[in-house]
Amino acid sequence: MIRLLDAQRDLAAVKALYARSSDYWALATRGAPDPALAAAFFTLCPPGCDPGETQRLGLFQGSDLVGVAELSFGFPAPGDGYLGLQILIPEARGKGLGRIFLREIEARARAAGAARLYLGVLEENPRGRAFWRREGFRETGVSRFDAETGHVLHRLVKDLDRGAG
Repeated sequence: MIRLLDAQRDLAAVKALYARSSDYWALATRGAPDPALAAAFFTLCPPGCDPGETQRLGLFQGSDLVGVAELSFGFPAPGDGYLGLQILIPEARGKGLGRIFLREIEARARAAGAARLYLGVLEENPRGRAFWRREGFRETGVSRFDAETGHVLHRLVKDLDRGAG
């Protein structure tokens, strides 16, 4: 089941998911998952996006939250969707759940009128980059260096066929 997450009802589950996904946070932030990051999941969005329109999604197996995603609209340009985050716990990876989750995200982006879906992937995450490429994302040629983490982040894009889904 995939549903919108609520900060009051779901914060503890998101914190637990972040803790279970410590391998991702060790890569992304070069540290342990900070509980403040879980709280920020419910408020952060890309520049120029309306936090009220951002969809914070949870992927559940039974009552267990096994994945989260943040889908915003209006970045990098009006009419675009931006997948700011998609994380699955290690036990849920490699089972096709990421693809299922992405299909729902794409359907929601199409329903909101997005023509394209963008995301950023860390250069140091070849497994993640390979996943996105398999799912039809391509390089945009836009990359940036994040001095805080020491990462190079590459922007990828996928054109959304409005008739698909």
